[in-house]
Amino acid sequence: MDQTIRKYLEELESSKGIKILLACETGSRAWGFPSPDSDYDVRILYKHKLDWYISLGSPRDTIEQMLDDNEIDISGWELRKSLNLMMKSNAPLIERVQSPIIYKADEKFLPEYIKLVKNCYSRIATMHHYLSIAQKCYTEITEGKTYKLKRFFYGLRTATVCEWILVHEEIPPIEFSKVLEGIEVPQPIQNKIKDLVELKATKSENYLHIGEEDVIAYMKSCIDQAKEQITLLPSAAFNKGAIDEFLKEQIL
Repeated sequence: MDQTIRKYLEELESSKGIKILLACETGSRAWGFPSPDSDYDVRILYKHKLDWYISLGSPRDTIEQMLDDNEIDISGWELRKSLNLMMKSNAPLIERVQSPIIYKADEKFLPEYIKLVKNCYSRIATMHHYLSIAQKCYTEITEGKTYKLKRFFYGLRTATVCEWILVHEEIPPIEFSKVLEGIEVPQPIQNKIKDLVELKATKSENYLHIGEEDVIAYMKSCIDQAKEQITLLPSAAFNKGAIDEFLKEQIL
């Protein structure tokens, strides 16, 4: 699959006349708890040639493609769009620059880009993103007797990331295991989560689960704590001029 994805990326560069600066895996494969039938969520950052940036109008600044019967989802943002999202401390952007699965990366671009991402990081803005998802997932998994294990993990991961943000000043890691290592999780809950990760690796995306009241209660405690403390978190103070200069260096 790695070779197939790289081939599609080469074709995309050729057909769209772009240069891919970063192509990586996101979603459950990057988080560390995929199902056997999880699709491949490939996310890209790319740039156009100079003419694209000095033309009138508002050309499309995103790419979206579903390939191989929807098994491979390739989508991404043009560089200038990504920098605007960066200044808002966009959580999906923060995640993808940390992905442990890289298909393509410009070695000169990525280190400097990551520095800017870190400088723009806003704990309160990022918390709003993860808390919203955690609350929605928690509601979904508690409104009936059964629930999708996939949604359970989405809720658990985002709830624990909220806890991470309260404890640490740096950006939260994309990998679920690293999030858990950075916060205080009761040992019985850790053991149960490990068992559930192993179970998810054997079940389809549509698998319905039941129970786990203790882990769900822990999830709720992370959500409640985040709701209580979110207004105390600081926003970012970044240098927009440095971001403008970075854009110029990349496109000129």
